[in-house]
Amino acid sequence: MNDIMKTHPCFSREAHHKYGRIHLPVAPECNIQCRYCIRKYDCANESRPGVSSRVLDVDEAVERVHVAVERDERIRVVGIAGPGDPLSNDAAFEVMRVIHKKFPELILCISTNGLLLPDKLNELIEAGLRSLTITINAVNAETAAKIYSHAIYNNVIYRGTDAADLLLGNQWLGLKMAVESGLLVKVNSIYIPGINDSEIPEIARLAGGMGASIMNITSIIPQAEFKDLKGPGYEMMAKMRKRCSQYISQMSHCRQCRADALGVLGEDRDMELEMLFAKIGDEYTEMIV
Repeated sequence: MNDIMKTHPCFSREAHHKYGRIHLPVAPECNIQCRYCIRKYDCANESRPGVSSRVLDVDEAVERVHVAVERDERIRVVGIAGPGDPLSNDAAFEVMRVIHKKFPELILCISTNGLLLPDKLNELIEAGLRSLTITINAVNAETAAKIYSHAIYNNVIYRGTDAADLLLGNQWLGLKMAVESGLLVKVNSIYIPGINDSEIPEIARLAGGMGASIMNITSIIPQAEFKDLKGPGYEMMAKMRKRCSQYISQMSHCRQCRADALGVLGEDRDMELEMLFAKIGDEYTEMIV
């Protein structure tokens, strides 16, 4: 676990200056609807979770990892973070299995809403998963129902507090199981002023007590149903992180990455351009750009 902490840019402030990651957009389907979420494809001008230029198949994903590590020896992590939820997509598991076999030295990581985590944890571990992120935005069902419009589980659509109870129960159970299985776990929480202000510290307390390694509090991006909300400012974010730091280490260098992010944090490169450069050669590309 220590080797992951030293080289995973999301788990270590020091590592994020030295090592990079590649996110593979192989998971278009999602099993919940967050009221703040817009999943968009072919969107090169936005940098936020849920955005990707395209969805890749298994062979395309493997090819991009090969090119990424060949062109940048700093790449240490292969992540699957969307555009939907990895656990709702069989292709995500296939990609993980192939990547783990071909590139066993790389850290496999996923980001999930946690709804299917208790059901899929063993399959994830068998596929080579070493670290994961769970997004938990509430502790009470009434609050969660304000954040999520519905959840789909076992082909049944749940709404309101029924969806919230199901999601929250599986998130916390999945976190506990993941930690007990030896995985490195990060908890993401989106700070939504006026909705979950009072619950984020409780998320921190519970997650830290269960053994999560780090917490990443990010600002709500006003969009979709929450387009009229105002995100927390720098001072509010700093105070919330300080308040939560008594329970669990805090990440403060997050870039709220795209689902097809590539490179060192803060030095992102376009994945499809990298593929082009690899095919026709950097020297020729530099002549025509």
